[in-house]
Amino acid sequence: MTALAGLAREVREDLAAAQQRDPAARSVGRVEMLLTYRGVQALLAHRVCHALYMTGVPVLPRFIAFLTTAVTGVEIHPAARIGRGLFIDHGVGVVIGETAEVGDDVTIYQGVTLGGTGFARGKRHPTVGDEVMVGAGAALLGPIVIGERAKIGANSVVIHDVPPNSTVVGNPGHPVRVDGKKPEGPDADWAHLPDPVADAISGLANRLNELEELVAEQTGRKPSSAEPRRLQPRGGPDSAGG
Repeated sequence: MTALAGLAREVREDLAAAQQRDPAARSVGRVEMLLTYRGVQALLAHRVCHALYMTGVPVLPRFIAFLTTAVTGVEIHPAARIGRGLFIDHGVGVVIGETAEVGDDVTIYQGVTLGGTGFARGKRHPTVGDEVMVGAGAALLGPIVIGERAKIGANSVVIHDVPPNSTVVGNPGHPVRVDGKKPEGPDADWAHLPDPVADAISGLANRLNELEELVAEQTGRKPSSAEPRRLQPRGGPDSAGG
């Protein structure tokens, strides 16, 4: 009975997390969410699979996980450790590996991979801290640690540890801060995430324009462009990195 009570509590927390973080779910009843939300279904099935796996039940946990993947498009290894209040939004294409660990109140969008590198045994998947948000299509690879309240930008590829309260963008991922402030809330403004690579290229282009103007002044020749175009860093004022 204790195990069943614990499972019921986890399910309630998972449903509450989905209703809190998905605007579309706020007008949807919990029964409807259980019937139609892939991420909720996959997480519920994993709770059962993990409990069976930890008690040593053979075959059945992997078989249930296989069926869950076929139905929901979400693949979670029965051995993966998932904390309270995980919200998997949309869900299709999410992969969580065997030795992955996910903290409490984490948000994961579609197409995210918590994967391993190489064929070594032991800990080979990421550890994700509490209140982390992982954007669509991001890949977290290897036994890395993602600090609490970090935000991983869409399609980022993260292969190194991420400090708490930072935002990561790019491939490979670069930790940055938005306006030098700690990120707040489960979502990120994807349109204005910093891009340090684009900012560096913009800086080089602007510096080249300045050098052309300087050469033109010294030689009396017109620069290649009469009015050099100044490039703005991606994201405007929100592009300042840490």
